[in-house]
Amino acid sequence: MLSITRSKWLLLFLFTTGSTLSVAQETPSKEPAQTADASDAPSREQRIATYLTGATFRGSFSVDSEGLDNLKEEQYTISKCEKLPEDDRYRLTARIKYGQTDGEFPMDLDILWAGNTPVITMDQVWIPGLGTFSARVLILNGRYAGTWDHGDVGGHMFGKIEKPETP
Repeated sequence: MLSITRSKWLLLFLFTTGSTLSVAQETPSKEPAQTADASDAPSREQRIATYLTGATFRGSFSVDSEGLDNLKEEQYTISKCEKLPEDDRYRLTARIKYGQTDGEFPMDLDILWAGNTPVITMDQVWIPGLGTFSARVLILNGRYAGTWDHGDVGGHMFGKIEKPETP
């Protein structure tokens, strides 16, 4: 179960993307500034898709039954994030390499907003070779944090979001 749990965690982090997003204006930092102005929704949608494309989530996850003293490392890379026509729906293509599973998987997920903070939302998403997962991953200031479930197994996840250097 641990391998499935870790895979789930990986997927969740790929979707759950850990950084502050710009809704109103960009700043010179690696992440755009945030505002809660609903009139900027199209801009906000494009900015989150751009931010997540090429992002690597690197951090740790826990398994509830093992406590917080037994954290495991995780890493997920989102090769592409694109807005879909449905409200709040995005396609994230994530590289998952764990155990016998190694590949890129496109996943259609919701990215909801808690004020100006994006939350990657997975509800019973089936991932080939890994199983069915649910998760909530919040992104803020280059970090991610959330919870995940895979059947009767679940836990927490957190870490930093890294973007490749641009020349």
